[in-house]
Amino acid sequence: MADKQNIKRIVIVGGGTAGWLAACHLAKKLEPFKDSTISITLVDSPDIPTIGVGEGTVPVMKDTLRYFGISEAEFVQKCDVSFKQSIKFVDWEVAPNKGQSSFYHHIFDFPKLTPVDVTPYWLLDKTLGQTHFADLVSVQSHACALGVGPKRPNDKEYTGIFNYAYHLDAGKFTQLLSQHAIENLGVKNVKANVVDVHTNKQNFISHLTTDLPSTLTADIFVDCTGFKALLIEQALGGEFLSKKEVLLTDTAFAIQVPYDHPEQTIPPFTISTAQENGWIWDIGLQSRRGVGYVFSSKHQSDDDALQTLSDYLKRPLTYSDVRKIKMKVGYQKRAWVNNCVAMGLSQGFVEPLEATGLLMFDVTARVFANMLPAHTENMALSAKRFNQDICQMWESTCDFIKLHYYLSKRDDSEFWKDNRNSASLSDELKEKLEVWKYKIPSQFDFRYTIDSFRLDNFLYVLYGMNFPTNLSHEASKYTDVDKLNKLKYEIDQGVLFCKKHLQPHRTLLEHICRHGMAKG
Repeated sequence: MADKQNIKRIVIVGGGTAGWLAACHLAKKLEPFKDSTISITLVDSPDIPTIGVGEGTVPVMKDTLRYFGISEAEFVQKCDVSFKQSIKFVDWEVAPNKGQSSFYHHIFDFPKLTPVDVTPYWLLDKTLGQTHFADLVSVQSHACALGVGPKRPNDKEYTGIFNYAYHLDAGKFTQLLSQHAIENLGVKNVKANVVDVHTNKQNFISHLTTDLPSTLTADIFVDCTGFKALLIEQALGGEFLSKKEVLLTDTAFAIQVPYDHPEQTIPPFTISTAQENGWIWDIGLQSRRGVGYVFSSKHQSDDDALQTLSDYLKRPLTYSDVRKIKMKVGYQKRAWVNNCVAMGLSQGFVEPLEATGLLMFDVTARVFANMLPAHTENMALSAKRFNQDICQMWESTCDFIKLHYYLSKRDDSEFWKDNRNSASLSDELKEKLEVWKYKIPSQFDFRYTIDSFRLDNFLYVLYGMNFPTNLSHEASKYTDVDKLNKLKYEIDQGVLFCKKHLQPHRTLLEHICRHGMAKG
């Protein structure tokens, strides 16, 4: 950038969920309504449909919506929202045997570690170890089994008995974010197609030309153009780091499935069912299910993949019934280059096993909004720090997703055998797994506060999949049966509370849609 100046003008290119999340985060931080010299403009094409990736979220989204000032009741009513308390992983540990499936829950409540940490007892006691790990450290997995919502009808917005996230209609969610950004946060919207990206001698973006007569100039540009990465890669030559040798799934078939009848039960969790060459998500919204098959094109043809999804849904499918999504798995080596920052799919993407799409879109947008300097003089330093943090976030996310595959004992296909090859693990994950062979993970094993998945997430996956931490060398330390029985009693009392005070999930959603929620 030739001249040092205050950063006042921001142009976001691309109007999908990522673009409008970025717009809301930037507007919330910079407050253009209060400062007329601040300008945040989002330009999106009226001709290009968005991918609409992601119908599942993690609990961070609850905090984000509250921060934006969006009513939770309005969100539930307008975006076909249901509550998500867990991911139920079916057949991930072992392949189904004679029609018998196995499962575990990755719930959202923190593990209950008082009055005693049940983890070592669970590992040492074969009888206790036959119980699902999540069932011993939280009431939430029991609530999922009961099919109840995470809050009572009179609970205030963004509060509940359990921690929770959402399932949502991505298209309707984008509409809600755009309306809120424009009407309440002061974001300007231009409907146009970007024709060319112009750079100066220092390789900074100077302006954009569109199919409208006017041009778009800014101090900083945000690339939300999806996998094509129009600004960060095509204009500025950014480098994309592929993770396809680590995360093997690269294609998805998605379909919207109507309910069999209007009162059909809505599970308060995502269902992820492993297949021979990938896995199927099954998400219940208020009005329909969102179902998709994520698979490796190296291990399975499109025809066979379509048949896998057909078998799951127990109905014949043709290619016209599904939407095919080719996934560009990896991330930008530098998400912030000069005066351009990539967000959303332009920045990176890994498969949506743990709702990673919307999570990364949301978190990285908030990080950027808070690291954006007031003056161009500090832009290079801010970019350096941002890129270091975002690379770490992507690497740790890849490790966490890889963990699910590597811990599996499935050997019913080359896909699973390839995933279980230790050569595909990062050094960081290898070292952690080696340490955890003889030690339960602790908070001190996670060095970076910016990582999206930390101790509790790893505990649920490691011991949901029966990772064999050997504690025989310190078994004598874990003999406090009274405290263990007290914990079991507290869990049992919590289950009784759920049965008495929490409504079936669909009933709760219908109540909110009719009557709203109490304001916080």
